[in-house]
This record gives sequence, C-alpha cells and structure tokens, in this order.
Amino acid sequence: MGADAQMIQQVMDLIPQQRPFRFIDDILEVDDNHIRAVYRFRDDEFFYQGHFPGHPVTPGVILIETMAQAGVVALGIAILLHQNRPVSEIRELKTLFTFAESVEFTGMVAPGEKVTVVGEKIYFRRGSIKTKVSIERQNKQSVCTGVLMGTGVKLDA
Repeated sequence: MGADAQMIQQVMDLIPQQRPFRFIDDILEVDDNHIRAVYRFRDDEFFYQGHFPGHPVTPGVILIETMAQAGVVALGIAILLHQNRPVSEIRELKTLFTFAESVEFTGMVAPGEKVTVVGEKIYFRRGSIKTKVSIERQNKQSVCTGVLMGTGVKLDA
C-alpha cells in the first residue's frame, strides 16, 4: 500500500530533525514495509568546510544519519500513522539511534550530489524499528548499506 501526497507531507512534517541537520528533501514512496526518499547534499553543508578542505567528501557518519532519518525515523512515523496513532502522540516521540550493524561504504558522495535512500523494515515492535537501509546515487551506484535500529522515546522538556 503506497502513500498519497497528503500522507507523505504529514510524515515530512513530523520528522523532528531540521536544517542544518535534516537530510531528507522528499519522500518518493512509503508504506508499512519500505521507504524511498531523496536528498541533495548542498554545496554549503556545514561539514564540508572541514572534511576535507579543498576536496570535500560527505562524512560516513552523515551518510549513516541520512540512512537513519529516512529508514528509521520517517518509516517509523509512517508506520505509526498507518496504525492510526494520534499525531499529537507521534509528535512527542523522538527516535534515538540505538544500533548499527554491517554498515559498508562502497562509494563517496560529493557536494551537490542527489542520493536516494531505500529502507526496508525488518521489524517494528515495542516502539523500536529495525531496517535494512541503503543509499544510492542517481545512476543507481551503491554508496552504503547497513542495518539500523532506533527507538521512539519522549524526551523531557
């Protein structure tokens, strides 16, 4: 079951990360089992200045965060919406990154590149989601893959 434009916009609105630390521009498709999202790494991203001066490359930790925001956070929000959980309840939750396994980098991402993030649910239970996530370039070349997990928690104000 795919998501309509209204559902996708609702998921985008509920993602707690914001610029300069949001790495999702749009969700192309999402359902209870998978997500496809895109992000263009802008030339002026804060991390390029120091990684590496004169030869900027997107840091691996940022690529993992990009995978987590789509494959864990956004997919988890979509699942909660499909379960008819109240938006107010979803808005209170922040997904904390809890696990990374078998993360493998097979390419680099340069400033200006647009990537697609694909996440496939392994399981969603007791407020935790585990997914297999990958990033690929527009030419379908793989950049990185891994298994990631996060848990939704309410943070004290």
